[in-house]
Amino acid sequence: MGRFSQAAADAGDETAIDMSPLMDCVFILLIFFIVTTTFVDETGVEVDKPQAASASRLEKTSILIALTAKGEVVFGGREIGISGVQPLVRRMIQKEDVPVIIQADQAAQSGLLVRIIDEAKLAGATKVSLATSAKAS
Repeated sequence: MGRFSQAAADAGDETAIDMSPLMDCVFILLIFFIVTTTFVDETGVEVDKPQAASASRLEKTSILIALTAKGEVVFGGREIGISGVQPLVRRMIQKEDVPVIIQADQAAQSGLLVRIIDEAKLAGATKVSLATSAKAS
């Protein structure tokens, strides 16, 4: 009986699973997914966009600038003002030529919208678009 219990104890030791390589693989996959994930920058304010029949989707990598009904110019959740548009766009397009998308509230003044478009064009933006919502059929 002594030899049988010794054999059972030895067999129990051999069935232990080493979890270290599994944990390494999980952490490597986690790092891979974190690095390859793209994040979309939101403007940080809710804007009531006008409807357009010709609405189309644009690239995810773009500069989103919001114009509120009160006339505030917002980027990334903070107000930058009209004077902040040109330096912001110039800095952002240095790395890559990305489109500028203006999310203007339909109650916003059109004069302010034109000034924002002008500031973006003066900064060197080649594509300046207005965000609209698709017209309901």
